[in-house]
Amino acid sequence: MIPKSIQRVGLIGFGEAGGIFGQDMTAAGLQVRTFDILFRANQCRETMIEKARQLKVQPCDTPSDAIKGADLVLSAVTASSATDAAREAADSLSREQIFMDINSVSPETKREIAELVGPSAGAFVESAVMAPVPPQRLKVPMLLGGESAAEVAQLLQAIGMNATAISDRIGVASAIKMCRSIIIKGLESLAVESMFAARRHGAEEMVLASLAATYPQMGWSNGLPDYLVGRVAEHGRRRANEMREVAQTLTGVGLNPLMALATADRQDWLVDEMASRNIVYRNDEAFSWRALADQIAQAEAAQEASHNGTEPANKCEAARRKS
Repeated sequence: MIPKSIQRVGLIGFGEAGGIFGQDMTAAGLQVRTFDILFRANQCRETMIEKARQLKVQPCDTPSDAIKGADLVLSAVTASSATDAAREAADSLSREQIFMDINSVSPETKREIAELVGPSAGAFVESAVMAPVPPQRLKVPMLLGGESAAEVAQLLQAIGMNATAISDRIGVASAIKMCRSIIIKGLESLAVESMFAARRHGAEEMVLASLAATYPQMGWSNGLPDYLVGRVAEHGRRRANEMREVAQTLTGVGLNPLMALATADRQDWLVDEMASRNIVYRNDEAFSWRALADQIAQAEAAQEASHNGTEPANKCEAARRKS
């Protein structure tokens, strides 16, 4: 049994995607409540609560409070937290509610989540978000899967979402997302590795010119390198976690996930380098992959010099950001 319309939404996870959906849904006249694990973290709680209030979303201290009375429960957490979030929510769901998981996880993980929440919810629907959320916001393309996917797609369209039902089986939508990510996240990691190496050799302009000549429509001579490297700099940890879900997707069908795991390692590498050098991504200013590459290279050179006794070591290490 599913509701006839969506008037109230419970958001589990209030990061980038959750915040955007919450803001847009509230602006569309829906009642939105949210819970985020950072509401329980003393150092982040007030910032997160204030973010919710500014976006006119009601913050809740527990998942149960966020879920209560909602027509749609939307899980928008990190890939590594998706199963735990579903498990914690399961006891609070009712047969009149839709539980929709939009997290970038493997088909196997989606099916596990379906088993956790299916007996409690009126319907479980998997959703694969097929583009970055910020540009298109509530209109970002989503593929839905599950027995009620077609009905839920109509309800989501009625509140302004771009949802398309593609299968009545759990796992197909996520498989599309995972296989796409091999290319998208792989290209990001290739850009990091190629551009940083070319920069250190003083050869980046010729490399970019060659790429632009070979693939003239991609934007190698314009903003594409900054965009690709910037996605890793901003969201690398989360994307690395997603690529390990991709690896699980591949092993599930008997393929060795060589490229997926290498992509995850390179994404993690950049995040680790930035953290260890106390370099913070700023989304309020233009990003330059060249500037980031130079910062890391200069920090490495200074560290090597300190080991050779020419200058004091820099012992400042930033705490790793979690995403």
